[in-house]
Amino acid sequence: MDRLEPAPALVLNRLSDVLAVTTGYERLAGPLGLLDAEDPHLTRYIFTDTRSRTAFPEWERVADQHVALLKIESSRADPLIAEFTDELALTAGALFTDRMRARSTLPRRTGVERWDHPEAGELRLAFETMELSDADEQRLVVYLPADEASSAALDQLTGRHPGALRVVAT
Repeated sequence: MDRLEPAPALVLNRLSDVLAVTTGYERLAGPLGLLDAEDPHLTRYIFTDTRSRTAFPEWERVADQHVALLKIESSRADPLIAEFTDELALTAGALFTDRMRARSTLPRRTGVERWDHPEAGELRLAFETMELSDADEQRLVVYLPADEASSAALDQLTGRHPGALRVVAT
């Protein structure tokens, strides 16, 4: 993870518990409340924290993606996934249960998410999801700016100073 700095990146387990984050991700997600819990959990945040609707202007699409991931995991008859989906059914109600009942597509491993950050404004961030160890069922998600405005805002947010890259051969 250290090698990914200052890019926003995080490691999640199959339940979407946040296991590790870069400083860049802390600066991105911290002011949005995503890391406030003692044990941060991305899917729980999306469905139970009202700030998530502001943080993700395309909340419906983000929520659908997280449910799609849960559906894949729940097909394995994992008791922890079943316990978690039961918990969300109680705490989030129809916002969650309607999505679980609806037909969903496969979760995307790449794409662009819009974030609304209190300091950096609206950001368009391209994400890439990579599976890590199949024994631990962890995934690494890395965010990069999807346009120049997001790049400048993210640089300011993370303290990155562009220009260090140089062309070696053409």
